[in-house]
Amino acid sequence: MSENFDKFRFLPHQRINHFRNHYELTRKDLLIRNLRRHRRQLERDGKLKEAQSFNVCPTTFLLPLEYSMFVEEFRKTPNAMWIMKPIGRSQGKGIFLFERLSQISEWKSDLKWRKTEAASSRMDKAVEEPHQAEAYVCQRYIEDPLLIGGKKFDLRLYACVTSYLPLTVYVHRGGFARFSHMHFSMEDEHRGNLCMHLTNVAIQKLSDNYDEELGGKWLLRNVKQFLITKFGEERVNELMLQIQQLMLKPLIAVSKVMMNDKHCFELYGYDIIIDSQLKPWLLEVNASPSLTASTQLDYEFKTGMLDDVLTIVDMEKFLAGDEKLIGGFVLLYKGGPVNEMPPECATLSYLGTDTSRTSCLKRLGKKLAAQRDGAVAERAN
Repeated sequence: MSENFDKFRFLPHQRINHFRNHYELTRKDLLIRNLRRHRRQLERDGKLKEAQSFNVCPTTFLLPLEYSMFVEEFRKTPNAMWIMKPIGRSQGKGIFLFERLSQISEWKSDLKWRKTEAASSRMDKAVEEPHQAEAYVCQRYIEDPLLIGGKKFDLRLYACVTSYLPLTVYVHRGGFARFSHMHFSMEDEHRGNLCMHLTNVAIQKLSDNYDEELGGKWLLRNVKQFLITKFGEERVNELMLQIQQLMLKPLIAVSKVMMNDKHCFELYGYDIIIDSQLKPWLLEVNASPSLTASTQLDYEFKTGMLDDVLTIVDMEKFLAGDEKLIGGFVLLYKGGPVNEMPPECATLSYLGTDTSRTSCLKRLGKKLAAQRDGAVAERAN
């Protein structure tokens, strides 16, 4: 991506669907670094409560760099489960779970890693290994996820950013839950079963129970309705508000390091898990979320969302720029929070609300037509 930006000068009418250094947000290790950096800055400014609100990810360490700190934390919680994720891979590749240090001895004992550690410990650059082993993110595993029908799930949600200066964020009101096709268990014999613990479609397709027609997905509004029947409307509305606020946190954290360009926009896919106490946790942000449809419902959702993204980008310059709702998207941040739900509203968040994008686009079309007719009449007078 950076090489393309260096070679090309974009014309005024051209747009590209990534920001130059989007990896500051979408690479697992850099996401953690930027969240930490922003949190420390808020603490230095005395904004302790706001700083705490950026603690949106499970306890995380970057290996091998923070291996010693990880071991210290590991020994404080000897029975905890941890998950290892390579920073540069996707679709669940290279991920594994462990609960004992001995279980990562083979991985840690990689020859290149061992030599690099030895060199750094002796401060002997002469023997430093030129090629370091693949870096990993080591994260506390959520052992008590919220289950539906005894199965683990996570949420895939979407946000479209059109600018980082000022930060301008449209969050999609829809999304979907991705389910494991196996009943969840933390028993020893199931801890190595990735089809049980990871909800990625690429992993679930390997399961014997995978249903290609259903695809193991629920729309977000269906998840919300189910949770309301179980926990009540008040608690679920609060949960949806927390998730909506969580989605803005990483974008705010990277806004000062992201290279803004008026030719750029980007659609991000968020992976969020909810624990049994109805607390949402951010797992990662994806720069190129899969737009492959596995079911007809999936196809309708994703094609509609893509159409809405192009409406937001507004290549034809039809929009005024202050539209609140565009298809399934709602403008939630433009240099600061906007379009927050009024106190008298029955729901606190836009997430999981009616996403009838067709009716929304019809209303937008009527508004634009009225503005156009008004401008024509004014010129005629």
